[in-house]
Amino acid sequence: MNDIFRRVEKKYIISKNEYLKIREEINKYVKMDEYGKSTICNIYFDTDKYELISHSITKPYFKEKVRLRSYNVPNENSMVYLEIKRKEESIVGKRRIGMKLNDFNKYMNNNKLVSNSNIQIKNELDYYFDRLDLHEKMYISYDREAYFDKTNPDFRITFDSNIKARDYNLDLSKGSYGRFILEPDKYIMEVKTLESIPLWFVKLLTECKVTPCGFSKYGEAYTQLVLGANTAKTCVV
Repeated sequence: MNDIFRRVEKKYIISKNEYLKIREEINKYVKMDEYGKSTICNIYFDTDKYELISHSITKPYFKEKVRLRSYNVPNENSMVYLEIKRKEESIVGKRRIGMKLNDFNKYMNNNKLVSNSNIQIKNELDYYFDRLDLHEKMYISYDREAYFDKTNPDFRITFDSNIKARDYNLDLSKGSYGRFILEPDKYIMEVKTLESIPLWFVKLLTECKVTPCGFSKYGEAYTQLVLGANTAKTCVV
């Protein structure tokens, strides 16, 4: 997987019936990607006062997050990805380093990454952790189905469901559990592309009357678990 990439991302909150209809209709256009169906596990890092996410949910022009991600629940020898996610207007950029979970734990203890790490990205991560004094603040997991366009692999569609969060036991290897931050019968559909959205998909969205609605998983988890909101919002930008 690439260490660095930039793309446009759009999110849609859809019902289970909408998911089933869209999933059936896109079948002739897409293929499942290398991860297929998986459980995405994330640890989000922040300051003691949650300054990164507090800034992010004010809808600024530029925002950023730092997280550790795995595809399915890892053990100490599983690959994980430590990444910086930045969003400027509607353009999302990600810079990340892959390593074993055991190597990540060593990095957190001694600030050293594996020898083949991208030095520039490592320096950026060092800045965040050292200067901002970031710590593990939130665990978020969800079940994902990921697809790409048969004729344009840069166009991707993902469906996320069973979105759960917790602010304790902040270790990827502890397993996927926590509080549901979106109703279990709702899905987050995300469209990711380097170019324009294909016409066949635009027509499908129009037919289904589905419109973009930004949803920040970390933002919603922070709102519910830290700020004390009782229910998930319909739309969180």
